[in-house]
Amino acid sequence: MTERFVDVADGVRLCVDVQGAGEPLVLVHGAGCSLVHWPDGLVELLARRHRVLRYDARDQGRSTTWPVGEPGYATADTVADVLALLDHEGFARAHVLGVSGGGVVAQLLALDRPDRVASLTLVSSTPGSGDLPGMATELAEDDGREPDWADRAAVVDYLTELERPFQRGGYDPGLARVIAQRTVDRSRDVRASTTNPYLVDPGPPWRDRLGRITAPTLVVHGDDDPLFPLPHGEALAREIPGAELLVLPGAGHGVPPRRSWPQLVARVEALTALS
Repeated sequence: MTERFVDVADGVRLCVDVQGAGEPLVLVHGAGCSLVHWPDGLVELLARRHRVLRYDARDQGRSTTWPVGEPGYATADTVADVLALLDHEGFARAHVLGVSGGGVVAQLLALDRPDRVASLTLVSSTPGSGDLPGMATELAEDDGREPDWADRAAVVDYLTELERPFQRGGYDPGLARVIAQRTVDRSRDVRASTTNPYLVDPGPPWRDRLGRITAPTLVVHGDDDPLFPLPHGEALAREIPGAELLVLPGAGHGVPPRRSWPQLVARVEALTALS
């Protein structure tokens, strides 16, 4: 992995990794996730036919951070960041794959700048409407306990276990620990990364605009997602014109489990070949 920095706005620098060849594919992760949350094995599969760009969003990894509890940006800025990365890399258009909150960024990008989005893959995402099922009880009952942020081992354990209730049957403790270790070792402020993204202003609702999306779209959703239950994915597939829905049995929230990577990659490759 070759990391470098891109200045996307005044005082804002993002860390990026680009690999592979072919049409550009930008990976946009969700809140609290850096570029290492995209498993290397999955990125290598995607890079067989695409030039894959993954990056640390604001407050993540090696990118610019804000004081804990004081994020100085909104969701609109994170959408603008993707456009700035496309401009820097010379990508007139790109395929965009977003997970969870990154899927929201991808939707807004496709709505606001359809000329820049060649195709859209939305994984574990949501149209953001309150009439859909809420998160599972165990996620809502957060006890608020935090680790000693100065203790690397304690933080690694904390981040490793943090993923378990989200991924459910797709939870891979070995992979989760590797990602947690890499997250701790390359983050400028781990506590900010697990706090600030959840305080960011999401902006106005966008569900009533989904019918305007023109990019070919694939919606991927686990049937055991505890954060955004399956009806969220079904709503996206129903309301985005021509969208296809891929339901992954036994998968929870986030990047699909390793067993689903071949199917996911095949569907993404089929989608991007059409656009």
